[in-house]
Amino acid sequence: MENTPPVLAANAMTMVFALLLIASVVLKSWLSSRQVRHVARHRNTVPAAFAAQMPLEAHQKAADYTIAQQRLGLLEITWSSAVLLGWTLMGGLHTLNLLTLQWLPPGLWQQLVLLVGFALIGSLLDLPFGLYRTFVLEQRFGFNRMTWKLWLQDGIKGLLVGAVVGLPLAALVLWMMGAAGTWWWLWTWGIWTAFNLLMMVIYPTWIAPLFNRFEPLQDEVLRKRVTALMQRCGFTAQGLYVMDSSRRSAHANAYFTGLGRSKRVVFYDTLLKQLSVDEVEAVLAHELGHFSRKHIPKRMVSLFAMSLLGFALLGWICQQTWFYTGLGVLPLPGDPNDALALLLLGMVLPLASSFISPVMAQFSRKHEFEADAYAAEHARSQALESALLKLYQDNASTLTPDPVYVRFYYSHPPASERLGRLPHRAAGTPEATGASA
Repeated sequence: MENTPPVLAANAMTMVFALLLIASVVLKSWLSSRQVRHVARHRNTVPAAFAAQMPLEAHQKAADYTIAQQRLGLLEITWSSAVLLGWTLMGGLHTLNLLTLQWLPPGLWQQLVLLVGFALIGSLLDLPFGLYRTFVLEQRFGFNRMTWKLWLQDGIKGLLVGAVVGLPLAALVLWMMGAAGTWWWLWTWGIWTAFNLLMMVIYPTWIAPLFNRFEPLQDEVLRKRVTALMQRCGFTAQGLYVMDSSRRSAHANAYFTGLGRSKRVVFYDTLLKQLSVDEVEAVLAHELGHFSRKHIPKRMVSLFAMSLLGFALLGWICQQTWFYTGLGVLPLPGDPNDALALLLLGMVLPLASSFISPVMAQFSRKHEFEADAYAAEHARSQALESALLKLYQDNASTLTPDPVYVRFYYSHPPASERLGRLPHRAAGTPEATGASA
């Protein structure tokens, strides 16, 4: 658009943005409505493949929970779209920028204050949905264990951690944008990548314990089984820990965290209460499958490659006046507008991501199938099946999602596909119907 008259280029930017926003809202709303209708249609019948293991009451609870989540999601789609319009074409970001300029002269500090102000206002605008999700929706279905005191403590800690970690990084990025020359975006991408790798090392040891208690795994039988499994798989970890997730939620999970020697295995205490030793071993074998099949490095490379493209785009677009004016912001001639460029691009790019999400979701589901196959090789396949069924039931995950919705949003395969791929089910052996709760 360099040779296009500025007004025409700005109008074109406005039109592209408006079309993207409308298309994104229509697509998300359509998919969510499909999910609601599909789950509601199958609410009163457990799929035949799971009839022996899943009680009708649990199936109906999962359907009701899914529908409630989707209806809340539809409201969030509408609200977030209105907020996005308010920040951009209705002049919200421009007004906030002018307010900060009344207090501070143009420069690094003014831009940093603009970023902080935008983040705080955005958090306040999203707050009602977060509160409703935790204290109404999750409470209604028996998942919430969060108290108001704990919620407030988490909020204060989150703000402090964000300030200590985020502000220096934001200041460094803004300084690089103004001082590192034409190729600032490449050097800034390198800093951002290094920061993310550093966070993978320090998060498990320094940040996560601010929010949860992590205690060494005490169950000696489980410890021996897990240790033997990791030895068979050639995996080493800094330790095995149990996290007090039950203080906040009844949902269960397990995960690996960290990088290099800082890697650790973390079990939710809710998971250990719900699963047998065989089942926990199978779930851990699945997680080990992600490492064995190099899924983590592949995802990191994809993330860093996409972020490089994002920084390159930012490096070009922050110099285009039509980009700002087309989105409802008047840039300051001769003064830095880097924070405005960061915020505007950060609001626009997610609209485009709505249309590439099926590709990312497909790769993620492929990785899950591969990790399941690995788990079936190194642990009992039947134990993995029974563990997954328990987790589907205890987490109220629907067994009957809409197929189109799955293709767009599901990072994990739905139960019918996932369990159908397990070796003993695929082979049709008697073990296929022998999953125990």
